[in-house]
Amino acid sequence: MTRRADRARTARSGTAAGQDDSPSVPGDKQARALAREEERARVRRSRRTALLIALAVVVVVVGSAATVYFTPLLSVRNIAVAGESSVSEQDILDRLDVPTGLPLVRVDTAAAAQRVAAIPALATVRVQRKYPSTVQVTVEERTPVAFFDSPDGTHLLDSSGVDFAIAPPPPGVVRLVTDNPVYGDPVTKDALAVLDTLPPLLRDQVGELRASTLSDISIQLLDGRTVVWGDKEDSERKAAVAIALLSQPGQIFDVSSPDLPTTK
Repeated sequence: MTRRADRARTARSGTAAGQDDSPSVPGDKQARALAREEERARVRRSRRTALLIALAVVVVVVGSAATVYFTPLLSVRNIAVAGESSVSEQDILDRLDVPTGLPLVRVDTAAAAQRVAAIPALATVRVQRKYPSTVQVTVEERTPVAFFDSPDGTHLLDSSGVDFAIAPPPPGVVRLVTDNPVYGDPVTKDALAVLDTLPPLLRDQVGELRASTLSDISIQLLDGRTVVWGDKEDSERKAAVAIALLSQPGQIFDVSSPDLPTTK
């Protein structure tokens, strides 16, 4: 009987001890609710701060863009031209057509370069913005290597065959005689290619370049002698053979077959 009573007391004690793990009191719930509300308030404040920062950045960017596009602080005040010699600077400026006072960022450099490149004597044109206030124009003029006679005057050609000027030929420029001395003509193109491969020792002696067909190119030297070249193939080899042959007597030196050259 005593043992049963002890067990009953023990059970009641265990039950009383288990009452320590009872559910949270209402005060704990209020504390958690308050913490959640404070967290939501903190998130709202963070979002407002981020929004204000973003708006400030937009204002700065828009203001900077407006300054660049619409104020004279970064406008064109100087135009510098480099590389010209025979073409006048004023002709380049007229073609450039960039007014002073225009915001530099609004200068269309590609379109301006295209306008200047319409000058036939210019081989390349580059237009750049140089902050804070300069437009830089850099040009490269065509170099005449040959000329042909025409009823309207003497036409100058560059090494690619571009007819870029009517003017007296400078010293060292070779007379070209072909049926159709224009840009893109295959015979003219090959004849000029031969001229371009000549070493200075031979090039300095050339007075006239003749070509009736692609395989009938010849060179007349300043002293009246003629070098029969044939086509443009193997021109370096032909030039070496021609230089060796020119030390021998003769008026006509045929190097069209460089392994079997002849003289007359």
